[in-house]
Amino acid sequence: MKQLEAKSVVLLHHHLAALHLPTIRAEAEKVAARAARDNADHLSYLLQLLELELLERERRAAERRLKAARFPTLKSLEDFDFAARPSVNKVMITELSRCEYIDRRENVLFVGNPGTGKTHLAIALATAACAKGYRVRFFRVTELVTQLIEARDERGLLGLRGRLAKLDLLVLDELGYVPASKVGAELLFDVISTAYERTSLMVTTNLPFESWTEVLGSERLTGATLDRLTHRCQIIETKGESYRLRDAKARVRGPKAAGEEHHQGEQAPAPAGAKEGGSKTG
Repeated sequence: MKQLEAKSVVLLHHHLAALHLPTIRAEAEKVAARAARDNADHLSYLLQLLELELLERERRAAERRLKAARFPTLKSLEDFDFAARPSVNKVMITELSRCEYIDRRENVLFVGNPGTGKTHLAIALATAACAKGYRVRFFRVTELVTQLIEARDERGLLGLRGRLAKLDLLVLDELGYVPASKVGAELLFDVISTAYERTSLMVTTNLPFESWTEVLGSERLTGATLDRLTHRCQIIETKGESYRLRDAKARVRGPKAAGEEHHQGEQAPAPAGAKEGGSKTG
């Protein structure tokens, strides 16, 4: 009997490997032992195994989506200091984390000074989209423009455009930090125009709209770009002082503040004849 059981286990592992069910293969015997102890029926046993397989597949798929998104670092909404950014509507951000705007093919635009949390929020929301099964790709605008120009020069532009068209959410970070060349601006516009009402765009920028000509070069191209980006778009302003500047000031103040505190804590020498805890009486 034991020999037959051993043969069945070997065959089971073989079939599960052939069917590409690694989690069921790894857990089948343990779950069988637990089902026997709990007096569970065959369907309950099978359901437990399938749930484990599905959960593991979802976890691995989420990891692949995160890797494919190529975030420079991972951020979460839990780590964002909303108290330091009262201009940012927390309720709106929480609503965006549900990713329904992606289903509606809407855009999200973060506008604010450098260091005010735009990229943090964009990555956090894009990470939430990955977790919900959406295909996401993160680019710094200068990086994307460089890739577009290189692809055009190497006759690979059609392939790159095709890959971008398959995304559910395209994140364009730091638009406005470096002016684009005429060719670069036109290629960037082509990406934005192609995505219009097909792929959601999430853009971070330090420039007010009236200054976008500094990046895109012409008023005509700027107007056409803004027309497509801001139609069906949530615009979020991140006002306030830069986090990095604030932290730098805190580091500078730290030793000085500590020195002042030490100085204030020093007591003047007691007058001659005075007793600790009270004055001398005659």
